[in-house]
Amino acid sequence: MPEPRTVALVTLGCARNEVDSEELAGRLAADGWQLVEDAADADVAVVNTCGFVDAAKKDSVDALLEANDLKGQARTQAVVAVGCMAERYGKELAQELPEADGVLGFDDYADISDRLRTILSGGVHASHTPRDRRKLLPISPAERQGQGGAVALPGHAQDAAADAVTVAEAPVSVPDLPEGVAPASGPRAPLRRRLGGGPVASVKLASGCDRRCAFCAIPSFRGSFISRRPSDVLGETRWLAGQGVTEVMLVSENNTSYGKDLGDIRLLETLLPELAAVDGIERIRVSYLQPAEMRPGLIDVLTSTPKVAPYFDLSFQHSAPGVLRAMRRFGDTERFLELLETIRGKAPQAGVRSNFIVGFPGETEDDVAELERFLGAARLDAIGVFGYSDEEGTEAAGYDGKLDEDEVAARLARVSRLAEELTAQRAEERLGETVDVLVETVGGEDGEAVGRAAHQAPETDGQTVLTSGEGLRPGMVVAAKVVDTDGVDLVAEPLGGCVAEPLGGCTEAVRG
Repeated sequence: MPEPRTVALVTLGCARNEVDSEELAGRLAADGWQLVEDAADADVAVVNTCGFVDAAKKDSVDALLEANDLKGQARTQAVVAVGCMAERYGKELAQELPEADGVLGFDDYADISDRLRTILSGGVHASHTPRDRRKLLPISPAERQGQGGAVALPGHAQDAAADAVTVAEAPVSVPDLPEGVAPASGPRAPLRRRLGGGPVASVKLASGCDRRCAFCAIPSFRGSFISRRPSDVLGETRWLAGQGVTEVMLVSENNTSYGKDLGDIRLLETLLPELAAVDGIERIRVSYLQPAEMRPGLIDVLTSTPKVAPYFDLSFQHSAPGVLRAMRRFGDTERFLELLETIRGKAPQAGVRSNFIVGFPGETEDDVAELERFLGAARLDAIGVFGYSDEEGTEAAGYDGKLDEDEVAARLARVSRLAEELTAQRAEERLGETVDVLVETVGGEDGEAVGRAAHQAPETDGQTVLTSGEGLRPGMVVAAKVVDTDGVDLVAEPLGGCVAEPLGGCTEAVRG
């Protein structure tokens, strides 16, 4: 029997891309490919690119060039680009980057194994011609039912939109799959294989976006918003729990819209308690929330459901009303503060993070001062600040009133300094609080355990260092008292004396 072909998946960008890579890994493993971590050990390196902003595009190109350098020096015979940058630019990327042996769009994902075999055998698969994916589905979300099977939707069953909504459907086993590979739900759902260990994993709620923010090109290459079936989300969460995952992060371009195309805009409120009840899951986290779409019922579920983190990843982007209208967004400082007051009135320890753009065309000094006023009052746990730059194909790229690059850089530095000070102050406010820390690593020179409290999302919002890691293991949830801070990071002392016991054998201080 010939030795199986080997493939390495290199992932850049957001958690949605990570889920896409694991779907590709599942498809390839099910078709006999051997997955390896290092591109140097792979016959083909598949780079899952990001096409969001210039810095991410540069990182994607660098990763492709780095993989190409392995050819002739290691096992690597081919380098293939997939993901958002490949989808967005297609033939143009192939022409500008001949080092890539293939540029595959989302429509190629279902046949990824055949595509890679063709490329490895010296054949050529024509790079796709990019198209506006917003036009592939009906404008009305309700009319998208039954249309999803004809459109490639990474992370979705091909006929997901056509199926009835049911949360209670149990996962269905599919025979003859390699160990560690399973469908997210029934046979229609995509295969998935985890590419990393650890107790945390993301699950897609939906793909695409119906919003038309003036600065964002994502809808043009990710397409219109379409929800996954609740049964698929639930089934995938059960499968991940069986793989040792204890925290699931729900991701999409806009989680607050979940269910609108399935006939129930409040479907997330129904789904969250079901997900939290999955055996082995200790925390459900919801990301990517739009302030303009927040509703009382969703706030109630996020702040009161056991095992659902009271965590609000709110996409404010700015707070000056003139800038927000130019961005084609809604709200202002006072409305945003009222929303935060409502959230904290229900859950005083709730975590809130957001991203902001400075230097948007037409932004004045008064607008920057208004943003600073909001930040000073908002008490956010984590803040991302980005300087505006034109993105081709967006409405804002054609705006007048562009600011000089030096001015944008100066405003970025100014607001970033303020953000760093304010988030450090917010962390200090948590001194003396009791927080539930999900342990991610144990060891090091001091034997310490490192994890995250409920207000800290993976990779973006800091971490919590426990003063003792004795008896702890990754995946546990430990109650701990905050005793010190370091910027946004916390130092906490575990409470209670029961650790590393079988399920059900611990005090309330430790679960897992």
